[in-house]
Amino acid sequence: MTPDFTLDRRLPEHHFTDALRTDASQGLTARPKALPPVWFYDAAGSDLFEQITELPEYYPTRAEHEILTARAPEIAAAVRARTLVELGSGSSQKTRLLLDALRAEGSLRGYVPVDVSESALRQAAESVTADYPGLEVHALVADFHQHLGLDGTRGPRLLAFLGGTIGNLLPDQRAAFLTRVSGALEPGDALLLGTDLVKDPATLVAAYDDSAGVTAAFNKNLLTVLNHGLDADFDPDAFQHVALWDPKHEWIEMRLRATRPVQVKLRELDLVVPFEGGEDLRTEISAKFRQERVRSELRRSGLTLRNWWTDPAGRYALSLSSPVTRMQ
Repeated sequence: MTPDFTLDRRLPEHHFTDALRTDASQGLTARPKALPPVWFYDAAGSDLFEQITELPEYYPTRAEHEILTARAPEIAAAVRARTLVELGSGSSQKTRLLLDALRAEGSLRGYVPVDVSESALRQAAESVTADYPGLEVHALVADFHQHLGLDGTRGPRLLAFLGGTIGNLLPDQRAAFLTRVSGALEPGDALLLGTDLVKDPATLVAAYDDSAGVTAAFNKNLLTVLNHGLDADFDPDAFQHVALWDPKHEWIEMRLRATRPVQVKLRELDLVVPFEGGEDLRTEISAKFRQERVRSELRRSGLTLRNWWTDPAGRYALSLSSPVTRMQ
């Protein structure tokens, strides 16, 4: 018997098709060319990313898990959340550390995983519902830029945004997102935010350019997504994976660099995109943070940093913040 949970679809019909057309039309005709990293994650890309998280060079997933293992009871005690809402929940595996701690605290009644992948959500919701009898699970198929998953939930609420995903947003996008979060949280609620930290460039670059070439395959998979989704003719062999540290902005950039002049046809868009030899297509930024920068960005958005935890090596941080009005 399949465990009971609710699943709510908030993505418009043809969401992915329309969004891909818009992003490709705008990003491939911009100077410099750029596409958002969301297009890495078809089924093959998701599998590749799971492989990346297990690579020796890629520390963020392990570091975040170390913090949650050590600090989940402290997080649960600080918030005593009745509802846990998780943005970009994926498989919900690491979330179980929070679910266990909140259950032990005696406060947890509901879990709202939010993700654009209905198949991943359904699988995760079935597993969590089976393993946590009595927990109300309401899965939300949505883009967190439009839906935070807080509507209709009971407080106090813990909104979790883990995995360092905040770093994939440009500074103005981060400000807009955090301001939306601040406006949606009520007194007693809290935001649990995962941020990768600034460290030596060699370690950072290695995490995005592993020796086994898995990240290179992951990056190039974006071209396959464009080929399938827009009837394009990108040749992945004509592009080289590049990972660079930008010390000014303190972020990693992943790019695909044309190794020779190419012209790409995107038939669904009736568009021809030329690349010069050596020209880059930016596919991701991954901002790295310092504690004061996190505190400052939260404060400007109407949130107050309450707690700051790092892994023993100081590579990664989880922070807990709450609406400024709660502290007044």
